[in-house]
Amino acid sequence: MLHYFANPSRFQKIARILWPLFGALSLILFTLGTHAALVTSPPDYQQGETVRIMYVHVPAAWWALALYTIMALAAITAFVWKHTVADLFCKAAAPVGAVLSAICLITGSIWGKPMWGAWWVWDARLTSMLILFFLYVGFIVLRNAFDDEQRGEKASQILLVVGLINIPIIKFSVDWWNTLHQGATIIKKGGPSLDPSMMPALFLMAGGVFFFCGAIILLRILTAITMKKLENTQKSQN
Repeated sequence: MLHYFANPSRFQKIARILWPLFGALSLILFTLGTHAALVTSPPDYQQGETVRIMYVHVPAAWWALALYTIMALAAITAFVWKHTVADLFCKAAAPVGAVLSAICLITGSIWGKPMWGAWWVWDARLTSMLILFFLYVGFIVLRNAFDDEQRGEKASQILLVVGLINIPIIKFSVDWWNTLHQGATIIKKGGPSLDPSMMPALFLMAGGVFFFCGAIILLRILTAITMKKLENTQKSQN
């Protein structure tokens, strides 16, 4: 299966089918999720209406972490097996991950102001999330920092793998250190502490983010493959 999708032309055929489907699914889920978040879901008994920021903040955080993990695994695949599509995936996904991290940090600051009385604190969760944003940006910069494209690929792939150590730090920082950020609310011992009436909106928005990001990444990979083919055609003609 790994080698099957290593062929860019074969991947193109599948991606051309998937990205419109992902786009349509994201539109449906965002529509349902927005309605649930603003209308169906109740305000929090302590946080009031500000809790609705959660429906943007939490999905952005989830997929920022998940996408980086997938990118790191793809980088290992590209480095070890010279998997062309895996490397293209990393390049296509990095800006998406950076935007997700930025959304998480911005919405977290907006949420933190009424809850903590400050836009930013050097909390373990916030700081490690900021590092994740810098890792995404660092990958993008490092990828384009060399005249030799292969050197840029290898250097950025190594950064992804090394940066993987930050993922468990983000996840468990609220358990390892005394932080202002609240602990886990969905996956925890004793079951979720989030009110069941809030979960449909949260998971609908999370699904919408997943498919929206998937559609964008697939489109970016398709564009990269097309550009690469044009470059090869021009080189052969010259």
